[in-house]
Amino acid sequence: MLAFSIISSILGEPKRFLIVSTVTIISLGLFSMQVSFDSQSKSFGQTPESIENQTLTTRPTQFGIPPELSATQKNASTNATCSLTPSSTTLHGTPQQIEGPYFVDGMPNRSNITSDTSNGSVEQGVPLRLVIHVYGVDDGSCVPLQGAKLDIWHANFQGIYSAVKDMGTAENNFLRGYQVTDDNGTVQFTTIYPGWYEGRAIHIHDKVRIFDESEKILQWTSQLYLNNSINEQVHEKTPYSNHGPPQTTNEEDMIYTGASADGLIQSNSGEQLMVNLTKQKDSYLGTFNIVLNSNQ
Repeated sequence: MLAFSIISSILGEPKRFLIVSTVTIISLGLFSMQVSFDSQSKSFGQTPESIENQTLTTRPTQFGIPPELSATQKNASTNATCSLTPSSTTLHGTPQQIEGPYFVDGMPNRSNITSDTSNGSVEQGVPLRLVIHVYGVDDGSCVPLQGAKLDIWHANFQGIYSAVKDMGTAENNFLRGYQVTDDNGTVQFTTIYPGWYEGRAIHIHDKVRIFDESEKILQWTSQLYLNNSINEQVHEKTPYSNHGPPQTTNEEDMIYTGASADGLIQSNSGEQLMVNLTKQKDSYLGTFNIVLNSNQ
């Protein structure tokens, strides 16, 4: 204070005012930086338990240029059509989409994927029974593809995936699993309606593989989408309402509106990946047909 008084007497009132103003501005700037740093530190330190009622800010890095598919993957796609007998229903080849960053192999062989085998917990949400039929094309006929391994994985009501280190779920396996297609080319999963996360429409990942002993001879990967209005209705219910309404519709999602990963569709590939949803009291039944090239 003594030093400041001496300087003030020498410089006079105008310059003293300038010094006080400068010191004040610097102090406010340092305080703002500290508040910002504290806020960011708390955000970075969040765990899945601490963000139950907040928006997930960890976003999958599945944007940008998708990786090139291998020859095995590309050959699994077809733009052919086939007919189901005896219904004479015509089905089209199903486009592939990018796998995304969260596929984990070696998940349990199970139909009900709502539980976590690491701790016995069960994911909460609106029940969804998903029935998927897998077909190959043979001279215009849709032939059930039996013995194929079909994995699915998706986010929980908070938009969180299991088995992801950055989300604090590395040891978990909820909402993941696979089934082997039966004689009708069919698998069934009991799960919950998926939640959303920033930048993506609500979706379910799926992967079909066929092995000859240990050799993988077919691999087909895509994503499935759900009706926008039903997405909104589901997220008005608990526990989804704690996370808030979906932020991104199908038509605002760059994966949905983009080209297929196999190059057969140049835009809006997601239009051919919509799950057929039927409401059943307090749950939903979702059905989907996958048509691919099994003659590799």
